Formats: sequence, C-alpha cells, structure tokens
Amino acid sequence: MATSMNDNLNFTSPNPQPTSHTRNNSRWYSPETGIYHSKHPSVNLPTYPFLDVVSHIFSKSHNGVSALIDSTSGRTIPYSDLYPLVKSMASGLHQIGISQGDVVLILLPNSIYFPVIVFGVLYLGAALTTMNPLSTLPEIKKQTLDSNATLAFTLPDCLGKFHQLGIRAIAVPETGGFDLKQMGVPDFDKLIGERNPISVPRPVIRQEDTTAIMYSSGTTGTCKGVVLTHRNLISMIELFVRFEASQYGYSSEENVHLVVMPMFHIYGLSHSVLGLLSLGSTVVVMRKFDADEMVTAIGRYRVTHFTAVPLLLVALTAKAKSVEGTVWKSLKQVCCGAAPVTRKSIEDFVQTLPHVDFIQGYGMTESTAVGSRGFNTGKCRKHISMGLMAPNMEARVVDWVTGSFLPPGTSGELWLRGPAIMKGYLNNPEATAITIDEHGWLRTGDIVYFDEEGYLHILDRLKEIIKYKGFQIAPAELEAVFVTHPDILDAAVTSAKDEKAGEVPMAFVLKRQGSLLSEAVVKDYVATQVAPYKKVRKVVFTHSIPRSAAGKILRRELRGLISRI
Repeated sequence: MATSMNDNLNFTSPNPQPTSHTRNNSRWYSPETGIYHSKHPSVNLPTYPFLDVVSHIFSKSHNGVSALIDSTSGRTIPYSDLYPLVKSMASGLHQIGISQGDVVLILLPNSIYFPVIVFGVLYLGAALTTMNPLSTLPEIKKQTLDSNATLAFTLPDCLGKFHQLGIRAIAVPETGGFDLKQMGVPDFDKLIGERNPISVPRPVIRQEDTTAIMYSSGTTGTCKGVVLTHRNLISMIELFVRFEASQYGYSSEENVHLVVMPMFHIYGLSHSVLGLLSLGSTVVVMRKFDADEMVTAIGRYRVTHFTAVPLLLVALTAKAKSVEGTVWKSLKQVCCGAAPVTRKSIEDFVQTLPHVDFIQGYGMTESTAVGSRGFNTGKCRKHISMGLMAPNMEARVVDWVTGSFLPPGTSGELWLRGPAIMKGYLNNPEATAITIDEHGWLRTGDIVYFDEEGYLHILDRLKEIIKYKGFQIAPAELEAVFVTHPDILDAAVTSAKDEKAGEVPMAFVLKRQGSLLSEAVVKDYVATQVAPYKKVRKVVFTHSIPRSAAGKILRRELRGLISRI
C-alpha cells in the first residue's frame, strides 16, 4: 500500500493532511484528476507530419565549431564536416542496399563515429537498434532475430560473431583514427570517406515512423523491444536537451560535454548522440571510463558538463579530493542519472566541488529518456530530487493496491503521459497493453512521490519491493543506510524466501579492504537506523556488486547467487 514520505525518505503518517502549500499549487497538481503538470511553460513541438529527426537536428542554426572529439587521440569532427559525413554514410548505406524500413544494429562502445552512423541510418528512413559491445553470441542472435536487423556496425574483433549468424557486419575503429584504411576497416572507410557521394533521394518520412528499437525489461518480464518514433526523438530533443539548455544564462555553443555514458544506452543516445549536436555544443567522447583519463580530459578540453552514473560520481569525487589545482575550474554542471544515487554520495560531491551545479534526472527507455530534470536556483537547491517534470509531460502517482490517485507527499507508482512515450513494444501487444493504458498513461513501475514544491523523488522499483509479513520494504532505502558505514564501499539488497515471513531482506556487502566487519556488526548497524520490520536478516560479503553498464544493480544475478549459497 502507498505511504507518505518526507525528505529523509523515512515512513511517516500513512494519511497526511494536505498543507496549505499543497492546496495552493492547483496549477501543477489537480486533486480532481490526480494529474501533476510541469511547472515549466509548455513547449511548442513541430506539428508538420512529414518531419524526421535528422532534418530537425540539422535545421537548428548555431555557431558551434568542434562537434565531436576523441578524448584519447584528439581526433576532431568539426561541425562543418558533420553533415557531409552523415550524407556520405547515408550514400554508402544506400549503395549496399539499406533503405527505409530496414533495421541496422550498432554494437559498439562510445566513438566519435557513433553519431555519424546513427544519423546516416536515420537519414534513409531506416531504424537502428543498439547493444552493449560485451554482449554474447546468444544475446546478439536473439536481438537480431527479434528486431530483424540486416546489417551491423561493430568492432573488428566482433565480426566473427555476425559471420556465424549470417549477418553482414562492418568494422568500426575503436578510437578516432586518422587513416581508416591502415586501421583495417576498409569498408567503413568507404562509407565515411566517400568524397563524392551519390545523391540519395530522401524517402517520405513521417514523425510517426519507427526510428529506433531499444531493448528494455520494462516493468515486468523479459527484455522487450521498445519502439520509438521520430516524433519521440524530436520531443526528447525539445523537452529534454534543448529546454534544459535554455534555462541557463550561458551559450550552449560554449559548453564542452565529457561523455562516458554508453551511447548504446537510451540516456547516452538521447542526450549525447542526438540532443547535444542540435545545440552546437562540443562532445568529448571517452571510449571507456578511466579515472585518470577523465581528469586529463577535463583539464585538456576545459570540460564544462559531465554526465555520470552513481559509480562515476563517486570516482569523480575521489579524484577531486586527490587532484588539486585549476583542472576543476571549468566544470559548471554534473548530472547523475540512469540509477539511484545515495544521499551520502551527493553530499560528498557537493561539499568537494561546491562551485559545480549538481542535478539528477529521471527517464526511461519507454519515455525516450524524458521525465524530469534537476533545476537548482538561488532559492531552491534540491540535489536529492530528480527535479521538476519536463514541459508537456504529465504524471500521476497511483496506489498500486487500490488504483487511487495520490497527492503530493504520498508515495505510489509513477505513471507518465506525453509526446515522448513509446509507440509500444515490438510485436508484443500484450506487454504493451499492460504497460500503457487506453488513455496513454505509461506505468513506469517506479515508486515515487512529489514534494510540495513539485520536485520528484524516486524511492525504488515496484517489482523489487520486499514483502515481509505484509509490510513493504524498499531495497534502495536499506542500501542507502549500508553505504553510510565507513567500512562499506557498496551494497545491494534483495529478497530471500522465508517460510514464516514470506520474504526477508538479504544484503550483499562489499567492505573496505582490510576491514574486520562481521555479519553481526553490519546487521546491528542497520537495525539501529530502520524500523524493526526492515531489519536485514542475512548479510553476505562479496568482492563485487553486479551492476549494468548504467550502474543499476542487477538483482536477478543476486537472486542467482542466493540459490548457490
């Protein structure tokens, strides 16, 4: 059952009375409909039906100079070369048979060529699907069959996997090299290096046409193909990236973004591959994260913005403590997203780099990464929140037991509605109907509450809630307690079956090297800070916590570990 929450994320009265502040905020919350509206003004989105996202991005005028920089080699793609490279890529793809309606798989780490490939595919009216380059052969086979991908871009070492599957694949260099032929990628050199590409007739592309098939587990079940349209991506650019940039007093063309977030992830694809390049900002691309290289890149390229996941935020804070000097002076903003971050990590960062604006954001693959975004002002600085709802987006907080709509200060499942919501799941009408109702509301599966100023707070995932003797326990709340212990580096909480209680909280803990922490000491530490029913019943010390590329705890793997204990 839903419960009321305060800013410390502790349970309070289950039936709070609305405050006068809540009653006076009818402009952004309607008690009659249960709908939360954005506190930001609405944004006029393009209504012309025959508009594709590539044309939309390159129609935006700006004075940006350097578009993409490889952080290691320094190889740069200037804005003056970006669109010609895109047209060259589209021409090459057209000549090898890619056309409107086809699906192209991108199985690559971050690269300055990643956006060029994406734009080239979408230019033709084809769709893209992305994968983690560490994916196994069975995983690749499953996604290529499900999405019906006919061509892949991948690393030279991965070509053999696609040959086994009978799918044509083109090798892409791992870093931004200067001589692609010498790097052993002649096919890619032909695509991107064509000096006189043939003119490719643009197909008629509608905003409602499919542009990407991104894979997500959604609120329940196995991984499913999220079908996104040109309208979804255009809405994302306008409501997420461009709107956020308009809130600040400096020019986007002066911004330098260091990108470590995987471009194959919806967050990286939306923000770094598509959105930033419509602003004229410079995107410095790191192939993979390395703390020392991060510091070097920030100083070398005078990075102003950095997008992180929780583990990267912790690494950045640690480096800021150990590396003094002017290297951090250029940083204006750090945003953390894709997975929950602890209050301790946030406070540590803010105290270490007080001149840097810290924000968080919320979005899903199913919402094209659009949801809410942090917004700090001189009067209101809410680092622990996910920020305010994006323009043109609506939300509801729903009691997952009764289905009733809940007011500010009360927690329940978040529902979202707006122009960025996916078209549906690929070839899966049943899962689509479960996730999106007849009125267009997307059931996110996230437990949240809005505070009395309209800021969104994420508590946990509905499907990860532990049910102990009828009580609901959020794993993230317990994990936040664990990491406040000075000898605990990381922790993950999941449920273990229990005959009497149904489920009990069980923790996997990564302790500091040399620590003599015992299971009993850890249990007692947590027990002093939570209600009796939330006490952890079992603690297992481990050498690592399984996390996704975005930093999310892989609880399915934890449950697999339980079966082997």
